[in-house]
Amino acid sequence: MDELIMSIFDGFTVDGVAIPVSFMFYEGHGEPYIVFSHEDNDNSFSADDELLKHVEYYDFDVYSKGNYLRIIESMKSILEANGFTWQVSKTSPDMYEPDTKYFHKTLNFAIIKED
Repeated sequence: MDELIMSIFDGFTVDGVAIPVSFMFYEGHGEPYIVFSHEDNDNSFSADDELLKHVEYYDFDVYSKGNYLRIIESMKSILEANGFTWQVSKTSPDMYEPDTKYFHKTLNFAIIKED
């Protein structure tokens, strides 16, 4: 799944600015950037005592020194176009990291996978 997410975000730009997307942590020095991680699974679809499909949940953390609303809207659009569903109830409030001076928001998305 990590490869799928990386391919979805290959060449991701917002307003002409390249936004790096990394698994778990970002080792670069630029901003803004997005990191993602697997958050949870849910046994959602079964029949005849057999799991047929399940839901995988992923967190996407957006970090920026400025306004990140356009980044979030672009990220939501690209993920939804690729089969993910935004999980509003699992989205964080707006955060600020005083040690790094980054604005930060975590959005959660789900995708249905066949077993």
